[in-house]
Amino acid sequence: MATVTLAAARRTDTGKGVARTLRRDGRIPAVIYGHNRAPEALSLESGAFSRLLAGISAGSTILDVTVDDGAPVKALIREIQRSPLRAADVLHVDLYEVSADEEITLEVPVHIVGTSDGVRNFGGVLDQVLHKLQIRVLPGDIPAHIEVDVTPLAIGKSIFVRDVTLAKGAILNDPTLPICSCVAPRTEEVAAPAAAAEPSTEPELIRKAKPEDAEAAPKA
Repeated sequence: MATVTLAAARRTDTGKGVARTLRRDGRIPAVIYGHNRAPEALSLESGAFSRLLAGISAGSTILDVTVDDGAPVKALIREIQRSPLRAADVLHVDLYEVSADEEITLEVPVHIVGTSDGVRNFGGVLDQVLHKLQIRVLPGDIPAHIEVDVTPLAIGKSIFVRDVTLAKGAILNDPTLPICSCVAPRTEEVAAPAAAAEPSTEPELIRKAKPEDAEAAPKA
């Protein structure tokens, strides 16, 4: 389990106007809650948070959150709200404080390892359906990812949720859901040559385009 540090500042003012001011100043509005604590409004340094996201799996990494240089608390990123116009711009962050002796529910990435028998020997195609699995586990036992070995997977076969086990914790997804399958290679159909078009006996209509026929300019 990876642990990284995130510095935050306490704030008392809330609202849309305050949030816009924070973003103009290079900060991100945030809130921390959970573990029997009342929600507390915070702000994060935008550049530092972006760098942190680049190096972690956001939904499954425990953070040591320090508020105004106080003692760190363990927390997970529960939600990141992004701008609909520019995905790189983070609008708000929800942090969830966790306790070492209380299980939590979260999603963990699935990593496929190996090359399946059907792909290696018969030209099959590996189709991954589930890219994350939902698990319930103690914070100290959160895996960075869940490995699924596809080496023995033949064409027409699948690996299901029930085929995966965790050293600690439990998988909550439906056991009958496929995680990945090996399918036969697709054969390309050769299109039949088109029949020669018969000459039309109807006169061709030619008219001047009206202004309303012009296409609207694309939105910026």
